[in-house]
Amino acid sequence: MKLLIRWLITSVSLFVAAWLVPGIRVEPNGWATFAVMAVILGLLNATVRPLLKLLSCPLIILTLGLFVVVVNGLTLWLASAIAVGWFHVGFHVDGFWPAFLGALIVSVVSVILNAVVSEEAEK
Repeated sequence: MKLLIRWLITSVSLFVAAWLVPGIRVEPNGWATFAVMAVILGLLNATVRPLLKLLSCPLIILTLGLFVVVVNGLTLWLASAIAVGWFHVGFHVDGFWPAFLGALIVSVVSVILNAVVSEEAEK
């Protein structure tokens, strides 16, 4: 059940990012696009992101952790490229800056929604 809730939160976060960031375009496949993209992003966050964080550890330390947002942006950009290239899912990120802003929005919305869900689970 927790995995399904996290998947839905990521899907909603991607929807908000696509809605707010001009460089993120979604083809009109509805929620299926966001659902598939959430799975791809989750798999990349579990596999590639730790490697990127390990390789960029000196920059993360030097910037007091702010470089993690850049790693998140690169992960979102890579997830979009995999979604479009391999799975033909219409979630397009047009460059680094839209990916950076999109990752920032996905992170903030995910934190807020996770906090709301955990508060309701405690009741």
